[in-house]
Amino acid sequence: MAVAGHTQRKASALSDRFGYAFSALGIIDLMAFLPAAIVLATGRHATLAALGVLPFFKLIRYSPAMRSLLAAVHAERRALIGCIVILVGVVLTFASLLYAIERDVQPDKLGTIPQAMWWAIVTLGTVGYGDVVPVTPLGKFVSTFAIISGFAMIALPVAIISTAFAEEVKRRDFVVTWGMLARVPLFSHLSAAEIADIMRLLRARTIEQGEILVRRGDVASSMYFVTAGEVEIALPSQQVRLADGTFFGEIALLHKTKRSGTVTATRKTRLLVLDAQDFHALIARMPTLAAHVHNTAKARLADTGDLAAAELAQAEKEDGGKAR
Repeated sequence: MAVAGHTQRKASALSDRFGYAFSALGIIDLMAFLPAAIVLATGRHATLAALGVLPFFKLIRYSPAMRSLLAAVHAERRALIGCIVILVGVVLTFASLLYAIERDVQPDKLGTIPQAMWWAIVTLGTVGYGDVVPVTPLGKFVSTFAIISGFAMIALPVAIISTAFAEEVKRRDFVVTWGMLARVPLFSHLSAAEIADIMRLLRARTIEQGEILVRRGDVASSMYFVTAGEVEIALPSQQVRLADGTFFGEIALLHKTKRSGTVTATRKTRLLVLDAQDFHALIARMPTLAAHVHNTAKARLADTGDLAAAELAQAEKEDGGKAR
């Protein structure tokens, strides 16, 4: 049995190696290594060393922004192909027009369609090298329309890619926020529609280690959900630590009190913040969520050392002072 398991592990490792060798990243690594090996072995073909920059493209796997951009380009590939087809048609059109107009005047520069296409590409791209320019009035007239068309040729794919990129980033942020909400037990019983409704009210916030989130005595203006990291709440009598999936500040919002403790991040922490106005509107239209918040508050009150108890005690003290 042990020999069979060892053989299976060796086969799996060999399969993984072959899988990487024939993957896109593996081929890029090979193409980047071989030119350098040839240069080192022969001392010739130094231009092949330029392929050594190919590993740079592996950075795509470590950059969410690059992955989002590639995803946006892939999603709009049909529209971009359409833009390329239109661009080719426009290039051929203007190249043919200028060839017909200028071929006898400038046979060395515009004597063939390919030469005219070079002028059309440079003009439509608004680069304007100036190596080929029309000299006849009609040629200049056509060039004016080519330049104006060039602006549209640039704006069209840029608009498509930028819109798709913005949508991809928005979609990625939606997925990330959804995942963060799913880690908060308070929202675990809600439906997808209710979670989507809450997502519009929440805003993400990241605090670094040692950063103070709220101070004791501050007016309670928000409720916080810890999605990653840990915070420490310094109460008058003790210190409380809250980690992933916990929330705090709801008692202060329910009773409209001031903060009874100072909250500090013990390490880099990601939070979701719900403002007081949105909090009250949310529990007003979601009875199940309101019941969950109140039940959690009662459970915390069962432990007299909890943050909720301290906040409620402060609320009752202030309410009693106002009554007198």
